[in-house]
Amino acid sequence: MMKKLAIRGKIGDWAYYLTNLTFQEVNDNVKKIDSELHQSKTLSEMIQRELTDNVKKIKEYIETQEERFFNALVLAVYDGNPEWREIEIDYGDGEIYDVGILEFTGKEKIFPVDGQHRVEGIKLALNNKDNIKNDTIPVILIGHKEDIKGRKRTRRLFSTLNRYAKPVTLNDIIALDEDDSIAISTRDLIENNVLFADKRIANTKQKAINATDKASFTNIISLYDCNFYLIKQYITQNQLYKNKKILSQNDVKEYCRFRPDEKILSDINKFVNGFWNAFSKNITVIKQYLSVDVEKQPALQFRNDEGGNLLFRPIGQRPFIKVALNLYENLDDWDKVMLIMNKIELNIVMSPWKNVVWNAATNRIERGSNATLIYMLLQYMVDKTKLTKKEIEKLVRDYKEKLHYENKTNKDVINELDEYVIKE
Repeated sequence: MMKKLAIRGKIGDWAYYLTNLTFQEVNDNVKKIDSELHQSKTLSEMIQRELTDNVKKIKEYIETQEERFFNALVLAVYDGNPEWREIEIDYGDGEIYDVGILEFTGKEKIFPVDGQHRVEGIKLALNNKDNIKNDTIPVILIGHKEDIKGRKRTRRLFSTLNRYAKPVTLNDIIALDEDDSIAISTRDLIENNVLFADKRIANTKQKAINATDKASFTNIISLYDCNFYLIKQYITQNQLYKNKKILSQNDVKEYCRFRPDEKILSDINKFVNGFWNAFSKNITVIKQYLSVDVEKQPALQFRNDEGGNLLFRPIGQRPFIKVALNLYENLDDWDKVMLIMNKIELNIVMSPWKNVVWNAATNRIERGSNATLIYMLLQYMVDKTKLTKKEIEKLVRDYKEKLHYENKTNKDVINELDEYVIKE
């Protein structure tokens, strides 16, 4: 028999009970949804297949994060006839609180209406880590009836809780996440680097920068994306993730789910800061931008209706960083890298960007501007040996298509591209 101190409440026509269960009690008493929502085995299996690899991530979170915490599970209870023994508390001013003891017979059937992944993650973690069995998680208990009307009612609650649950946004992660190395480094830059101080970085929910923004160099989302590539490079060169020498984007995301050792985190921040400090010190347009007071619209000359500079468009920032990282692999010095990158023609009304990034007829960013094409052009200018044969073929093909070079041969295009290669 299980006895739990609880608070009784009511919302709409649902009565519910607030209490907590230990991880061991969750493991022993909470079962997967079976026939509770559907009589059809096929429909029940559909719900089970919704359990994703997030279960494994929750397990790893429990095992590795001492500051672990979860929001409440919503659990449905039926059969067994649990008994509610109310304790009335009167403070003398007429307020009585519904507090009592829930007594379970042990014959109850309990399943998660909200929190399937957390339940299964807890169970997996208990297989490997016995000392967490007394951890407690808040739960909301509701009643369920095993009939057509009861299934319908519980299904509606199941879908409502999942439909209106608001996922964590990237803005939330950047602002609050204390595990994600990219978010931590991004916050550090915003708080301490003059290039991203105050109005020099925009707080938007997308990568594009508002046309009316004449102050910002970039926005928070784009800065996070840029730092993603920098941190990916650091993790790779130091083989921090499973000793891998090559990392996929998913590998980086997985690594950043858990806060690294403080020494590693400090080194990551130094690496990221090293890039942006060298960028600010050695790239001419950035020095010019920083020389203008932020209240005097310093971005206007670099991002306007007449074009401006590739570095002041988010679509150009990430390719620039990827090419800089390729140089860094050989030079191991951000200042040397930036001195080379500073030689690139970055005015988007000039070739090779005219009608590739900037539409000269409409005076707008070219519709369908391609970050991959921008990257390949930048890389070709700096060191085309880093491009594979297939990448060069794609560069030529895409460049011809953008500029409507139907009558030019591939050799003609190569000759033109060679004109943009920066000279020592």
